[in-house]
Amino acid sequence: MEAKHAEPFSRAAGLAWLVSRIRPRTGRTMVAIDGVDGAGKTTFAADLAEELTDSGLTVIRVSFDDFLNPAEVRHAQGLQSPEGFVADTYDYERFIDDVLEPLGCEGCGRYRIKSYDYTNETPLSPPWQVAPDQAVVLVDGMFLHGSRLLNPRGRKVWDLSVWLEVPFEVSVHRLAQRDGSPDDPSDERIARYVDGQRLYITQADPASRADLVVNNA
Repeated sequence: MEAKHAEPFSRAAGLAWLVSRIRPRTGRTMVAIDGVDGAGKTTFAADLAEELTDSGLTVIRVSFDDFLNPAEVRHAQGLQSPEGFVADTYDYERFIDDVLEPLGCEGCGRYRIKSYDYTNETPLSPPWQVAPDQAVVLVDGMFLHGSRLLNPRGRKVWDLSVWLEVPFEVSVHRLAQRDGSPDDPSDERIARYVDGQRLYITQADPASRADLVVNNA
């Protein structure tokens, strides 16, 4: 991996950097877009997908939020537990089986992009799809630089990865505008989520594991 830039990239510079690294690659390329809730991961992924598609590349979009655990698993450590939020929110086994392994450079290409419907709290088994041998897989979500997504040698599974750097004051404000949630990171009603994400940042140090850090505030 090349040496990291001393300061976070701007959004435009980050997108340009990624396109310049992805375009020359052959085979399937796995790209992770990580950040706290409200960091703008989905929008950043959409903008990157548009640029890559305009360059003639095939893009497969996956959201980690479509691989949640059922509510009884997500809240097994308590409704207020930050540790439970980090450890139990996502179904890593299903995500690895349905996305990471089949869409990796040596995978069979037979994949599914969803396993759970959060709105209705129901599991999903959508039809399998088959990816071409040449494709860019963009995965957006939280905790993508965590230890459960490292390979057996302790290295991340992504070919390229991004950490979107956004202060909690900004990300929480965005969520308040979007969802009507509290607008203060210190509000006890969202402590599980904010403290859980702070715990993840402390444990995983995603900015150091990412190939690219983008100031997305």
